Amino acid sequence: MEKFNIKTILQDLGIKPSNPGVSTGSKWIKSSGSALASYSPVDGKLIASVQSADEKSFSIVVKASSEAFLQWRLVPAPKRGEIVRQIGDALRKSKKSLGMLVSYEMGKSYQEGLGEVQEMIDICDFAVGLSRQLHGLTMHSERPQHRMYEQYHPLGIVGIISAFNFPVAVWAWNSMLAWVCGDTCIWKPSEKTPLCSIACQNIVGNVFLKNNVPEGVSSLVNGDYNVGQWLAASEEIPLVSATGSVRMGKMVGKTVSERLGRPLLELGGNNAIIITANADLNIAIRGALFGAVGTAGQRCTTTRRLIVHEKIYDTIKDRLKEAYSQLKIGNPLDSRNHVGPLIDTLAVKNYLQALNQVKKEGGKFLVEGGVISGKGYESGCYVKPAIAEVKNEYAIVQAETFAPILYLIKFKTLDEAIKIQNGVKQGLSSAIMTTHLQETEKFLSQTGSDCGIANVNIGTSGAEIGGAFGGEKETGGGRESGSDSWKVYMRRQTNTINFGNTLPLAQGIKFDV
Repeated sequence: MEKFNIKTILQDLGIKPSNPGVSTGSKWIKSSGSALASYSPVDGKLIASVQSADEKSFSIVVKASSEAFLQWRLVPAPKRGEIVRQIGDALRKSKKSLGMLVSYEMGKSYQEGLGEVQEMIDICDFAVGLSRQLHGLTMHSERPQHRMYEQYHPLGIVGIISAFNFPVAVWAWNSMLAWVCGDTCIWKPSEKTPLCSIACQNIVGNVFLKNNVPEGVSSLVNGDYNVGQWLAASEEIPLVSATGSVRMGKMVGKTVSERLGRPLLELGGNNAIIITANADLNIAIRGALFGAVGTAGQRCTTTRRLIVHEKIYDTIKDRLKEAYSQLKIGNPLDSRNHVGPLIDTLAVKNYLQALNQVKKEGGKFLVEGGVISGKGYESGCYVKPAIAEVKNEYAIVQAETFAPILYLIKFKTLDEAIKIQNGVKQGLSSAIMTTHLQETEKFLSQTGSDCGIANVNIGTSGAEIGGAFGGEKETGGGRESGSDSWKVYMRRQTNTINFGNTLPLAQGIKFDV
């Protein structure tokens, strides 16, 4: 087990037993908002408290962010990138402590906590390179002695609403790109993981202070649903990036769209792996296992459905049952354990309700679930990963349950499997396990997976930062992280220059007077 002392970790990250939860960078703002108590799902103990934002402190943050934008946008993009490079270096120095805090406050394994911080470092590196490649296009004009091109300008304030399951990485996806694009950011983290946000704000605030970055470029507003609504409703914030449930996303999206702002939504997933008769079963089992139980089933890319060809269905069942029997569940800071706790007892309640619903709809459990109690499980947040044989049309299968419940579904033809895969409202991640070229290409074609992510011979989770991340349908349609996702954080402008001595009109229009 990793050596772990929460007091030392909090001290290393600049977190006190009771912290202001509102900041404009290196400065912390007083607030009369209620205290957010952070309890660890690992052992149920109180870690520390954070003061929520109130309307006054929220207004102070928005004003500071608006004023900072007027200065930050004028800093050359490569210079902004250099500051982000320094943030990456600071994260490298704090990787162990921040990774442990992520693990302890959220409940994912320490290795996954370290991986999440590494993801932050990786997006910093990506953003540094991007800062020298914020490009537009040139095109030929139909008018003589005219030149046309397009360019991208900083957009303004970017509001970021993040979820508990990735308490630091998703914020970094948005903020690092937004900063090199010349935007300022206001972050509203999950009320379930407020201490991770305090740690990140301390790290970034120190870097910004050393570089004389204006207060307000990186702002933080901890709080509940109301703070998120203030963020979504503020006309000072042109873009709001929200990660979380479909229910939350619909509310945020509606509020932002009604004021004609830009919503960037990364919402629920109901992800499936298709295992064909031509699959490498060793790869298939390994991919399905981590996809289903990694982060205790609390990833938006968690594998929730396994669609298996009838010829190998019984073999897959037997191998999965054997693999699940070897899973070790317990303290996520102990490297010998594979599965940690759910985030809180409400998540446990939802898990139990899902198990009951499976039985009511006629599902049959291959691996039974349940809550684990006893020594080491005092928080009441530890549950057993479960596997159930179901039909895709079951209401519970159509829903996303944030817990380690895997649904097995049998198929005969690939067309049938793809129809099952696409037969849900969510469209985030998908995968096929096959060594057959035609099956691969069909799955990736326009008649194949309808998800934003489609993988071959890897699972549904574990996306790299180089590719655009996001999904279709009720997943929201947004894209974050790599590729050309940076464009959403900027405003696009088309320019036409006349360098001649006449004024010809487009489309051959004559307007002589």
